Amino acid sequence: MKGMSTWKAALSAAVLGCIAFTGSTESAFAATATTTFAVTATVQATCSVTATGMAFGTYSTTVATSTSTVSVTCTNGTTYNLGLNAGSATGATVTTRQMTGPASALLNYGLYQDSAHSKNWGQTIGTDTETGTGNGSAQALTVYGQVPAGQYVSPGSYSDTITATVTY
Repeated sequence: MKGMSTWKAALSAAVLGCIAFTGSTESAFAATATTTFAVTATVQATCSVTATGMAFGTYSTTVATSTSTVSVTCTNGTTYNLGLNAGSATGATVTTRQMTGPASALLNYGLYQDSAHSKNWGQTIGTDTETGTGNGSAQALTVYGQVPAGQYVSPGSYSDTITATVTY
């Protein structure tokens, strides 16, 4: 009987060895295949624009000044022009803007590219717009406003709406 149990032990060891050997040889015979693929994108030139309000405060027939900040954000390397329209008052132009008040009274004002109020800010590219090149971040541009002295208009609140346009 002792020979039988030795034989069973030897057989069990052989079976276990085959199982272990079979398990370890599977990875030796594994195969792989690879490939590559292209990843592409096209970046479109784009710009956005935001602006803060311009408040002149209380006007008392003397010169009043104020500023607004227009921020332009364009993709890196994108050239742009920023123009400001004439506003919403009937008959206003980019050189003589007008705020509308009580009974349709008008208060003249101007918008300028410089603090000396000498370079008008309009909407004709190449003439009176501001140019720049985008860098992917917001670029702040200051708009300088001035209400000329000596306007004796009706008392009350006056306002206008300016549209800032980025052309790129």
